[in-house]
Amino acid sequence: MSDQLVDLSRLQFAATALYHFLFVPLTLGMVWLLVIMESVYVMTGNVVWKDMTRFWGKLFGINFALGVTTGITLEFQFGTNWAYYSHYVGDIFGAPLAIEGLMAFFLESTMIGLFFFGWDRLSKTQHLMVTVLMALGTNLSALWILIANGWMQNPVGAEFSFQTMRMEMVSFWAVLFNPDAQAKFVHTVSAGYVTGAMFVLSISSWYLLKGRDIEFARRSFRVSAAFGLASVLSVIVLGDESGYTVGEAQQTKMAALEAMWETKPAPAGLTLIAGINEAEQKNDWEIEIPWVMGLIGTRSISQEIPGIHEIKQKNRVRIESGIRAVTALEALRADREDAAAKAVFEQHKADLGFGLLLKKYVVDVRQATPEMIRQAVDSTVPRVTPMFWGFRVMVGLGFAMLFLFAASFWCTLQLQCGHRRWLHRWALWMLPAPWIACELGWFVAEYGRQPWTIYGVLPTHLSVSTLSVNSLYGSLAGFIGFYTVLLVVEMVLMVKFARMGPGSLGTGRYANEPVHLAHA
Repeated sequence: MSDQLVDLSRLQFAATALYHFLFVPLTLGMVWLLVIMESVYVMTGNVVWKDMTRFWGKLFGINFALGVTTGITLEFQFGTNWAYYSHYVGDIFGAPLAIEGLMAFFLESTMIGLFFFGWDRLSKTQHLMVTVLMALGTNLSALWILIANGWMQNPVGAEFSFQTMRMEMVSFWAVLFNPDAQAKFVHTVSAGYVTGAMFVLSISSWYLLKGRDIEFARRSFRVSAAFGLASVLSVIVLGDESGYTVGEAQQTKMAALEAMWETKPAPAGLTLIAGINEAEQKNDWEIEIPWVMGLIGTRSISQEIPGIHEIKQKNRVRIESGIRAVTALEALRADREDAAAKAVFEQHKADLGFGLLLKKYVVDVRQATPEMIRQAVDSTVPRVTPMFWGFRVMVGLGFAMLFLFAASFWCTLQLQCGHRRWLHRWALWMLPAPWIACELGWFVAEYGRQPWTIYGVLPTHLSVSTLSVNSLYGSLAGFIGFYTVLLVVEMVLMVKFARMGPGSLGTGRYANEPVHLAHA
């Protein structure tokens, strides 16, 4: 496959995924805020909490509808743009996606209809159960999708069969309880909870700054501050767990994230910032915190984290072993009963994916030159600079949100949340932060896996469909144009209904008249 075809296919999938994930975190986070608000309404009977559930639910519904549109297209791209990938690993990768559609998406879609149209048809308790089931469906959907993605990062519970020439599942439970998938799930949904909390906190702060709908805004502020603080603490703690699973399963990604060119004595320090020199494969300077990276990446003070140079040396050995695996596999394709080829393949099949890396440079891997092998070795490590700084911006935003939610929660305990105008302005300016952090998190996870679609198993350049470059340019332009329209529509609707405030519910309880903050 030509590099242009592969790059355009990657770009199209990346654009679709990044657009889709503008909608997903808010859906994941707001749904549990709705559960909290409606639970308080059912327990207290205070109609303000019902109005809060309905109003924030309206904004949730706008986001959900547009998120579904982008998500459906994303799943279809596995068949249109990544046909060989779908053939090669479809027996494993397709299972969690099918379960997601049957178990989670149908539940979520059914309950969301009852949520909006069941207020006057269901009792308070019944409607609350609908909201809880809607939240469970949303999170189950994320669970199965992240199990599929986690398997791409750490392909457990599967083996390559030379009889079918594809990956086959040997343990569904290993796929389900994949440590990488579980860590990714809890980290991702927690980031979604932060996004939902920040959305409610920021808009509530805007109402408080305007001096309108004070009782409504103050309660919304309190709920989002408490929920956001718990969520951002979860993100940080579970991010540490994600770092450990990366250190276990993807040492290349860990080394790139830390710009760790050389293997350092255990326990390795955490590099805060560095002057990265990719041309010479070193850091010109760096500021380091001792021990921290070793504790995060290995949970010990004696185990080393390999640097990029050491990893490349190991990968060279695996590529040379992979040449023998590919050669034996091609002999088995010609004669399934070739005992000698079968023995060689069984001995080297763990390195089959590394041998397939050479297919980018030569058809017959036995003809690979030392230069081709060097190129393949170099390709096993993603570019360090975007990984290093993308990760640090994400972490920096996470701690900035921690300080904001902590300050907001403290003010609610002091019953001063209506008087801290500096805090409300801070919350308003921080509204984009969780989305930026989430997008950077996905960039680090997916770009850091390159050059693999399935880490260590299937190279990206072999995974694409046979498409024309012109068709990819056309569909890429179409997707970006269509999704941009959807994003603009969402933002216009969100701003419109946020400006209208709870008065848009038509209850007559909110005149949206300015109220002096001293009365809050």
